[in-house]
Amino acid sequence: MSASDTYIDGLSDFLQASPSSYHAAEEVARALEERGFTRLDEADDWAADAGRWVIVRDGAVLAWVVPEGATALTPFRIIGAHTDSPGFKLKPHPSTATRGWLQASVEIYGGPLLNSWLDRELELAGRIVTADGSQHLVRTGPLLRIPQLAIHLDRGVNDGLTLDKQRHTQPVWGVGDGSGADILEHLAGIAGIDAVDIAGHDLLTVDAAAPARFGLDGALFAAGRMDNLTSVHAGLVALAAAPDDAEHISVLAAFDHEELGSESRSGASGPVLEDLLARISAGLGASVTERLRALSASWCVSSDAGHAVHPNYPERHDPVNQPVPGGGPLLKLNANQRYATDAVGSALWLRACAAADVPFQEFVSNNTVPCGSTIGPLTATRLGIRTVDVGPALLSMHSARELADADDLHALSLALTAFLAGA
Repeated sequence: MSASDTYIDGLSDFLQASPSSYHAAEEVARALEERGFTRLDEADDWAADAGRWVIVRDGAVLAWVVPEGATALTPFRIIGAHTDSPGFKLKPHPSTATRGWLQASVEIYGGPLLNSWLDRELELAGRIVTADGSQHLVRTGPLLRIPQLAIHLDRGVNDGLTLDKQRHTQPVWGVGDGSGADILEHLAGIAGIDAVDIAGHDLLTVDAAAPARFGLDGALFAAGRMDNLTSVHAGLVALAAAPDDAEHISVLAAFDHEELGSESRSGASGPVLEDLLARISAGLGASVTERLRALSASWCVSSDAGHAVHPNYPERHDPVNQPVPGGGPLLKLNANQRYATDAVGSALWLRACAAADVPFQEFVSNNTVPCGSTIGPLTATRLGIRTVDVGPALLSMHSARELADADDLHALSLALTAFLAGA
């Protein structure tokens, strides 16, 4: 088995274990603990010793490696990513019944490609919080489906499908009049608690199908939540391999709520990364000035999914810069700073990819198709450190199931590993 095959197998396992941002954060922490990292509680006083550490804040996970000999002026090398993906979030009082069908009331989370969620077996995953404040991770397995209207009842559907975000996106999960069926009670049973003890929940729909490798020579890889768990997994592998004798402090920061704008206590616009770096610096005895000097020599590589050129819609891409499958990870550029990459950042990414012996390719939007943004500009603005935006090239971004070249996903991890190795 090739190194790429082994990597994709590990990525598949990670995606299967991470149906929600809360599961993903716990899975990263678990995997790192297996590799010698120590989990810390934010409420505790932390030792300033060299070592490998990890914290979880709700759906975010941050981990770091302090090398032997680190000082107040030791800079940081940060890989940024996010754990959440678009979908549908369960509303309060979610159990309804309509004409013999049990339904779950949901609210759109982020910007899902709505039609891609139709006629798929879905599961619910996330956390339940009881009145005493305890949290319970839960996932249902295949439970729900958003049924599409048959073509016989909408003869013009193939000329253009329009979905009402309230009326047409409510999934079914059973049959009956609803008198004895409560989806929260079903979830409580899975979690091993009483439904009356549920004080709140953060539960989202997830495509229940397993990741798949397919196509000629197995070149294609499809799965849900590739935006952006492919970057989280690549960062996890890179951090686990980070050297203990580096001249920098290696950090993985996988935030939650990027799909909503990152404005939360566990999002990139929140204080969690800034607070973490301040605590690390304080533990090394840094003054305010020394911390700012360390940050001035630091780097963040923000890794988030980007677009490969679509073979059926090439006109939606820049006519010259068209990332292709097998061309390596993306270097993402935007004149309006929707991505944080500048010329200096481009040079850093070139060095990392050269050290990893992988190709890379530039992504820039067609001028008539504005791009989205990432955590890169947010991190650069909040911390004032040099930041470069990169990521894997996907088709069908924000679909319930996205698509990539398998080797490109492995190449991203190799480049991030080289970055943390000091390239």
